[in-house]
Amino acid sequence: MELNERQRRIIAIVKESAPITGEQIAEKLDLTRATLRPDLAILTMAGFLEARPRVGYFYTGQTLSSLFSEQMQKIKVKDYLSFPAVVKESSSAYDAVCDMFKEDVGSLFVINGKGLLSGVLSRKDLLRTAIGSQDMTQVPVSVIMSRMPNITYCRNDDPVISVAELIIEKQVDAVPVVRDRNGGLEVIGRMTKTNITKAFVALAKGSIE
Repeated sequence: MELNERQRRIIAIVKESAPITGEQIAEKLDLTRATLRPDLAILTMAGFLEARPRVGYFYTGQTLSSLFSEQMQKIKVKDYLSFPAVVKESSSAYDAVCDMFKEDVGSLFVINGKGLLSGVLSRKDLLRTAIGSQDMTQVPVSVIMSRMPNITYCRNDDPVISVAELIIEKQVDAVPVVRDRNGGLEVIGRMTKTNITKAFVALAKGSIE
């Protein structure tokens, strides 16, 4: 959120004179209490001010930056994940190419015979295979994929900001969302750059509580 001039002046007054009542703030600004009430409500709900009954207003010490950071930590993967695109280890590289185009994704999560995550297959993996002049119908996914445990993944309750940092650090387009099952990891979703962008846009528009 962007504070207007009056709201910034209110914060400055509270910082200097806390505890201070709404009537006293209104007097300093030469305004009526009714005129000031919406601004005080916004600043209190946003976390800049704390209102104590029969005492007055206090400055919380929060800044726009710290409040934004606090809100980002509240956004969880489970609220923005999308359906996973998976392929079996036994599938051919050709089948993987078809799946990738059909799902319109940049990577596929590879599952083993038990339905558990065993690797990730990217466009680069498939391109290297194609450049190598191999018959892609004869090359199994398991031969060209990146394997566990060298796979970056996340979980439902992870903060979206943590996933964004992972994607930047590992330079990948997406990470699987997993949960524990039968001694392995079951893929239950995917987090992409698009998912993360949607989360941050929602935060910027103030639609996240």
